[in-house]
Amino acid sequence: MIKKENINITGMSCASCANIIEKRLNESEGVSKVNVNLALEKASVEYDESSISKERIMDEIEKLGYGVIREERGGESDKVQINITGMSCAACSASIDKVLNSLDGIKAANVNLTTEKASVTFDRSKIKVDEIVARINEMGYGASLPVENDRDVEKLRREKEIRKLKVELIAAIALSSPLVLGMILMLVGIDVPLLHNHYFQLALATPVQFIIGFKFYKNAFYALRAKSANMDVLIALGTSAAYFMSIYNMFFQQGAMKDLYFESAAVIITLILLGKYFEAIAKGKTSEAIKKLIGLQAKTARVISGGVEKDIPIEDVKVGDVISVRPGEKIPVDGIIIEGTSSVDESMITGESIPVDKKAGDSVVGASINTLGSFRFRAAKVGRDTMLSQIIRMVEDAQGSKAPIQKIADKVSGIFVPVVVGIAIVTFLIWYIALKNASMGFVSMVSVLVIACPCALGLATPTAIMVGTGKGAENGILIKGGEHLERAYEIDTVILDKTGTITNGKPEVTDIISFKGSGDKDALFLAAIAEKNSEHPLARAIYEKALEVNKSIPGPDQFEAIPGKGVTAEYQGMKILIGTSKLMDESGISIIKAESQVSELEGQGKTAMLLAVDSEIICVIAVADTIKENSKEAIKQLKKLGIDIYMLTGDNKRTAGSIAAQVGIEHVLAEVLPGNKADEVARLKNEGRIVAMAGDGINDAPALASADIGMAMGTGTDVAIEAADITLISGDLRAIPAAIRLSKKTMRKIKQNLFWAFFYNVIGIPVAALGFLNPMIAGAAMAFSSVSVVTNSLSLKRFNPKRS
Repeated sequence: MIKKENINITGMSCASCANIIEKRLNESEGVSKVNVNLALEKASVEYDESSISKERIMDEIEKLGYGVIREERGGESDKVQINITGMSCAACSASIDKVLNSLDGIKAANVNLTTEKASVTFDRSKIKVDEIVARINEMGYGASLPVENDRDVEKLRREKEIRKLKVELIAAIALSSPLVLGMILMLVGIDVPLLHNHYFQLALATPVQFIIGFKFYKNAFYALRAKSANMDVLIALGTSAAYFMSIYNMFFQQGAMKDLYFESAAVIITLILLGKYFEAIAKGKTSEAIKKLIGLQAKTARVISGGVEKDIPIEDVKVGDVISVRPGEKIPVDGIIIEGTSSVDESMITGESIPVDKKAGDSVVGASINTLGSFRFRAAKVGRDTMLSQIIRMVEDAQGSKAPIQKIADKVSGIFVPVVVGIAIVTFLIWYIALKNASMGFVSMVSVLVIACPCALGLATPTAIMVGTGKGAENGILIKGGEHLERAYEIDTVILDKTGTITNGKPEVTDIISFKGSGDKDALFLAAIAEKNSEHPLARAIYEKALEVNKSIPGPDQFEAIPGKGVTAEYQGMKILIGTSKLMDESGISIIKAESQVSELEGQGKTAMLLAVDSEIICVIAVADTIKENSKEAIKQLKKLGIDIYMLTGDNKRTAGSIAAQVGIEHVLAEVLPGNKADEVARLKNEGRIVAMAGDGINDAPALASADIGMAMGTGTDVAIEAADITLISGDLRAIPAAIRLSKKTMRKIKQNLFWAFFYNVIGIPVAALGFLNPMIAGAAMAFSSVSVVTNSLSLKRFNPKRS
């Protein structure tokens, strides 16, 4: 069975590190796909559970010298922390310990009386977490899984990393400052014996080099052991060369003035730490969209049990619980209103600022805010199944994915360090042999080593993807992956399904025209009988209209739906057909007497359906769907972007043409059967177009999947949303041009980042080789190149994709 896991990784310093891990894991048996994201510090791994375990994958990463965060989440890993209440002494903890260790499937259990927790390692194939909790409860103690979110652990880890970097940076600045001051004073001719004392300089530089800078040596060692090289190799080589050359010159160079580079080595490490510190802070900001989404979650729910209201933690809410919500409160989980009316602000989920009126039978979404009335609703989705949880997971997956353009950077960073080392050696040899200047050759070599920066290459794409997908989520645009974000910017053709996409998808009966003396009520009754078992929106409109004048509608004796044409049914010996002219023609039924009425209704943009009983037309029923309020504006915005728009519908050409004209669409694909929608998408793709398809129904799923970019309206079916690459939560068509604008802006940022990352190295390395750069300046430039890339990506946060 193929499984997908996200693994948090520590210790990566540049794109080469990510490449090393990807290469090693891809070589592991059972691993089918690996994507290591430097900005997120995560690996997304798809693997066959029967061939390799998650533990083994994490072990492989650790063997390379990197760290992994072994999350202990209830029910998702082989290790779980369980909170226990009611223990009064060591005997209690010992008895629980003994019982747990005796259970089949428990590998190890350790109960801690002080922390009131049990740490249990178990085999998921033999025992479930719920069974372990239940067994402790059976003993008379209280057991529950911790409610702490694993994302809180991630936040704490990042904060700890920033604090550690800050301490190291302060120490490095304190030790490096006297060295820099001594150098400056020497340049202006002021002699301070202590600052210029060689042993004093050695004493200051050594802890910077080998204590504060130890991480660079450690990471370089692991990289070389893995037969690769990364940024740490360059830093370790460059600073070590400066440090050990200074020691050599201290003892062996002739003359009073010796060429010492202690300040260069110390300052390079200090500046790199400064860059890493700023980079860590900036990288934290790229994931703010996730933090905002998590912050939307309610903490408690007011559950009604036995007529009594009780506030409970949101984690304890179960499907079927009845929950009370008062004005101004957050709705805790997804559900259906069973009592009361209100107006709900869903802007945090859909991006739409106008509150939505709600009544009994309507659905509500967790994290939205109840603005006016009070109501009660029944919980339908809780925990990981709520819409907000799904959105968070989708955004996390998208932020962890790679855009195809990143492959360029990956290829370059894979060979970057060996090439730079080669250039550095050649630089020294040219200065030493051809120009007879070993000192200048040495300085230039160190400058080449420290100015080269694969970090900027590794961060150029993922940071922009993270901010771009996060910005999309804030505006109700959920993009499933970086590849879709990149592809969307190339879209030149958009196909819009009519029903539920351009229109509201809630058609109503507008006209009933009867023939042969049969009354409208009788004709509508027979039509409703035939349509009762159909799920088509037009059929539901007829059935609901008939219910307004009839207490109940009997079902047909026989029923058959003919996709794209209509239905046939039998009732009390009568054969009933209702549908299109094509259905009547194929059934040998003349429609001459109804042609003028059908033409007139279709000219008004209505769908005219013919009702025949025993091979004779007795009625024409017209159904119309209202156009969404913002459809016309959305079409206008798409045209402004230079995109061709096609409307796809099963309606006849006359009706389809009328609807298209109302919203400003010139290209119409009419009378398309549900099964042929994907064929129309393929036909346009074969013309060389980059096609996006937007739809909301089950029958749209194949077309959404076959398009270059499938866009599902969030108001549609789960099947359509699953098949799509981008989900527009609000169902507002204006989100389509907004998604395309966001894609274009994000891709612009990625290209800017890659350009500056390449330009910086292409210009910086030759300048350093020619001797125009002091190693300290080179180190500063390297340190801030990656910061500039992250900062450029963060500027996306100010972009408003809804502004045309």
